[in-house]
Amino acid sequence: MILDKRPRRLRSSFGIRSLVAETQLSVNDLVWPVFVQEDATSPILSLPGVFRYSLNDVVSACEQALFLGIKAVALFPVTKESDKDKLATQALNENNILCSAIRLLKKEFPQLVLITDVALDPYSSDGHDGFVENNKIINDRTVDCLAQMAVLHAEVGADIVAPSDMMDGRVAAIRFSLEKSGFTDTLILSYCVKYASSFYGPFRDALNSAPKMGDKKTYQMDYLNRKEALREAELDELEGADILMVKPALSYLDIISDLNQASSLPIAAYHVSGEYAMLKAAAEKGLLDYEKALLEVTSSIKRAGASLIFTYAALELAALLALSPNTQSNQF
Repeated sequence: MILDKRPRRLRSSFGIRSLVAETQLSVNDLVWPVFVQEDATSPILSLPGVFRYSLNDVVSACEQALFLGIKAVALFPVTKESDKDKLATQALNENNILCSAIRLLKKEFPQLVLITDVALDPYSSDGHDGFVENNKIINDRTVDCLAQMAVLHAEVGADIVAPSDMMDGRVAAIRFSLEKSGFTDTLILSYCVKYASSFYGPFRDALNSAPKMGDKKTYQMDYLNRKEALREAELDELEGADILMVKPALSYLDIISDLNQASSLPIAAYHVSGEYAMLKAAAEKGLLDYEKALLEVTSSIKRAGASLIFTYAALELAALLALSPNTQSNQF
């Protein structure tokens, strides 16, 4: 055949594919979610290879992350059940496990970017992201507490506060409180598009934070909606967010792309616990090559428009990327 156009020419070898690749996944894109607890380090059975770290062990874990080139970690506190109550009292305790971890890590690794979760569910005996009254999630009272939490995290050394609660108006309240308290350089990474998803199960298992009644559909987004994501993102950008988050990632690549097109802010995406666990489970059964699949799915998140990728596989990815920017076979 005499053809003017042969698209396969641009796929003809590893070297050429690398030269013309439109998406380049880098260790600089990765954020590693890290669980911290007062007790000794323990594995999370529903998240193979992921641990709840003690304060002693979290230092060495983050040292390994830095060695691999990871610049940022997102900290999530595991609160003892005996310390939880309906008022989420521990959320504002300056000596809680999260604040202790922030102080320790910032002292040991000043260069490590620390991102903190701002929500009530790790501390609430109800397991919800906001205060519960008469079986309803109370928005405005919750927002007041979230703003206090954000200031507390900034005081002890957080670089970025990340409200994951999906309460209305919380970004504006947090920005106002941070500015008023002198933390003008503290960034807000808003979970502005957080869907009520089935893929959070292992995360809730890790924190033992599943809601004790009902679900989170009155404040997290309906997965049937797309335009609503643009409205949420626009509001959070106007209220002072510095980075916008889409969560989960893989079933919402269209949303990541939409936000990337609509906003000039960096877009973060969370490769969540259920998405990570599915890869591990399929690999364990011999259904796929874990490393190749991991590179493929995280590259798809980057291709959709994410500047930051939160993933429990961050250490594994960093090690893979250090071997080669593109680990596909160069046999042909």
